[in-house]
Amino acid sequence: MKNEKAIVVFSGGQDSTTCLFWALKEFKEVEAVTFQYGQRHDLEIEVAKSIAKELNVKHHLLDMSLLNQLAPNALTRDDIEIEQKDGELPNTFVPGRNLLFLSFATVLASQVGARHIITGVCETDFSGYPDCRDVFIKSCNVTVNLAMDNNFVIHTPLMWLNKAETWELADKLGQLDFVINKTLTCYNGIIAEGCGKCPACELRNRGLEQYLQVKGENM
Repeated sequence: MKNEKAIVVFSGGQDSTTCLFWALKEFKEVEAVTFQYGQRHDLEIEVAKSIAKELNVKHHLLDMSLLNQLAPNALTRDDIEIEQKDGELPNTFVPGRNLLFLSFATVLASQVGARHIITGVCETDFSGYPDCRDVFIKSCNVTVNLAMDNNFVIHTPLMWLNKAETWELADKLGQLDFVINKTLTCYNGIIAEGCGKCPACELRNRGLEQYLQVKGENM
């Protein structure tokens, strides 16, 4: 892989930024793609642009606004309160999002001469999202290859990591402080530590606390 090119599906959040650093280590050339789908906060786009610019990574921004029209929920409407009901998918789940993102990422990859696509989905801490499961990624990989008669490889470096282990990976890549301070994971659009109350912040901050505790014990 060292001599090949990769595309990272990039939101500017903890997971995708960690994946971007992983890709920069593993591949000769890396580009990033961010999808503008009318997400709850435009700041997500600006953070992604800023990180890509700082890391000198070519950045593509693709218009996926139709997804906003088709899938009104707490991530595409700022007037819908974020909630999770027992036995139901979180109302932050955007139906078809990762399916569309990976499909368009592979189309882009075919245009720029990349064979590898990296996404930060994770089944260990997947928040109940069905399109973050390993079985979906494997199925999608087969489908896009059949659809485009190509040999793309979709990589999921975080698939079997919990959040503490994802922080550990960022640290091993030498980028722990960068990911802590410059990424946007918060559903309420607050960079770094976030609001501390939304599900994304709770997961992120709990994982960081767990990792730092273990790191401190091992020092």
